[in-house]
Amino acid sequence: MGQVSANHTLCRREVVRTLLADRKDVLVVTGLGSASYDVMAAGDHDGNYYLWAAMGSAITVGLGLANAQPDKSVVVITGDGELLMGFGALATVSLQKPANLTIVVLDNGHFGETGMQVSHAGFGIKLDQVAQTCGFSWTHEIREMEGVHDLRERFASREGVKLATVKIKAENPPRVLPPRDGHYVKNRFRAALGFQPL
Repeated sequence: MGQVSANHTLCRREVVRTLLADRKDVLVVTGLGSASYDVMAAGDHDGNYYLWAAMGSAITVGLGLANAQPDKSVVVITGDGELLMGFGALATVSLQKPANLTIVVLDNGHFGETGMQVSHAGFGIKLDQVAQTCGFSWTHEIREMEGVHDLRERFASREGVKLATVKIKAENPPRVLPPRDGHYVKNRFRAALGFQPL
C-alpha cells in the first residue's frame, strides 16, 4: 500500500478557525500538539480543554465530558496520529453513543509531532470508515471548505455521535502555544461550566 496523503489541500488553521467561528458554548477538547496549537491560534477560550502529554486520550476525555454535560455540544479536535494512539476509543464511543459528541480528525497522513513520518492514514486507512463500521451515527471525509461549514452546523445536532476526517495539508505552521499549566486549564474549564476549582 503506497502513501496516499499527498493530495490534501485544506489548510489546518483555516479549517479550525472556520469550525470555531461563532462557537457559542461549544466545549472543545484538543489532541496534543498541532491540534492544540490550531485551536489556540483560532482564539483562546474558557471552553477549551487542551491536553498536554496525553497522547491517545482526546477522544476518551471528550466522551467523558459529553456524558457529564449532555446539554452541551462537545467537539474533540485531534490529529490522525493522536487518534491512532487510542484507536480502541472509537469502539467505546460507539457503544455509549453520546448524541452531543463530534470528533474532528485533522488528517494530514503523518505523525506530525514525532518527525512527520507517514501514518496509517497516510497509507490509506480511512478513519471515518472505521468509525462507520464501529456504528457511529454520521461519518464523513471532508476535502473542501464547504464540508467544513457543514460540519460546524452539525455540532448542535443531537442525531447521534459524529466523526469527520478532514484532509489537511502536511504542514507545520508556527506553534501558538496554549496555557501549559494543567491546573489552570482544568480550573478555568470547570469555572466555565459553573463548578468550583479543585
